Amino acid sequence: MEIFNRFSLEAARRLPNLPPSHPCSRVHGHSFQIEVHVSGPLDPELGWVIDFADIQRAWQPVHDSLDHRYLNEVTGLENPTSELLAQWVWQKLKPTLPGLSKVVVMETPTSGCIHSG
Repeated sequence: MEIFNRFSLEAARRLPNLPPSHPCSRVHGHSFQIEVHVSGPLDPELGWVIDFADIQRAWQPVHDSLDHRYLNEVTGLENPTSELLAQWVWQKLKPTLPGLSKVVVMETPTSGCIHSG
């Protein structure tokens, strides 16, 4: 069974490895939607995989590090593509969410990526 929480954050970034003519090489912002998926067996007594509150607790320090920030200034996100952001979030969450199965980063309503470790 797989469950997930969807979180929102606002952040600015630029993609420094792109040519200057590319619009993403300039500073711009996104209203990111990030899903954190956790897989595991249903607890026979509780009837759930994990308490959603546990996912939210694990997410809070990640949110605090990213929300209303310039992502290029966050250690490890000097080139903050959605793909690298998904990997970064995975690395931050995995120690506290052993059942972590997927991180989905949506940079727009129609564009994003999925990282499964």
